[in-house]
Amino acid sequence: MLDTHRIRVFRSVMASGSIQAAADNLGYTASAISQQISALQKETGLTLFEREGRGLTPTAAARSLVANTNELMGELSRLDQVVDDLREGRSGRLTIGYFASAGAEWMPTLARRLTTEMPDLTLELVLTEIPEYAGATLDLDIVVDTPGAQDPAGSKRVPLAVDPFVVILPADHPLADEDEVGLAQLAGDTWIRNDLPHTTCSRIFASACESAGFQPRFAVQAQDHITAIAFVKAGVGITSVPQLAARIIPPEVRVLPLTAPTPVRHIAAVVRDPAGNSAARRAVELLQELIG
Repeated sequence: MLDTHRIRVFRSVMASGSIQAAADNLGYTASAISQQISALQKETGLTLFEREGRGLTPTAAARSLVANTNELMGELSRLDQVVDDLREGRSGRLTIGYFASAGAEWMPTLARRLTTEMPDLTLELVLTEIPEYAGATLDLDIVVDTPGAQDPAGSKRVPLAVDPFVVILPADHPLADEDEVGLAQLAGDTWIRNDLPHTTCSRIFASACESAGFQPRFAVQAQDHITAIAFVKAGVGITSVPQLAARIIPPEVRVLPLTAPTPVRHIAAVVRDPAGNSAARRAVELLQELIG
């Protein structure tokens, strides 16, 4: 079995760019780092570095070894956290998945209230929009309802909120002073895309536009709502986001309700093992209180 300490030292050399830099970063001498690398090469039977001038160049085997130890290092880090929890007497762990706008609006308050009520709880929050975490095992996952979605066996889906879309316009837009805007009134405008095309929110908005008799012309593929709003502020076009994502708005833009039709997303909490996880159940209760 490979020595995990040597793997960590090797990965530091790869990330730092040299033995001396790794020694500085880890607080060791360069000689100690070299000894660890030599031992790892002997242990694996691989040549990991080759001399090039006065330095070392990683081999193809070294680059492959780094790539194939990413998951291992993640698991070891999680194991270290478990050991820390046990040492400090923390008796439970709760992992909550969330998407960006729910994270900004709800997660800080939820985290504070949960950890205040349950000081022995280890709380881990995961942004599931990042592909790396899309398949993570979660005790509680805050999601946008998707038709045909399959929840994990034994889990329970709890409705949390109905989140209508709004339109964000430059302050000098002809409709900026209206109380609300019919979606068809915006058919001729230039649009800023604020999400990836295949996402549930993009499909909800596209379906509403079809119902209003047009397809939006996207001039900018911003693919996140903060950047899209900045383009609106600059007068490049308009955008439509769920209301939850339109809480922090610069004064140069206007936020108006959409009608005829109003695109809407439904937000839910998917709870794994609801009967056996009191922390997850309490998290849902707190979310329901926050959302009202």
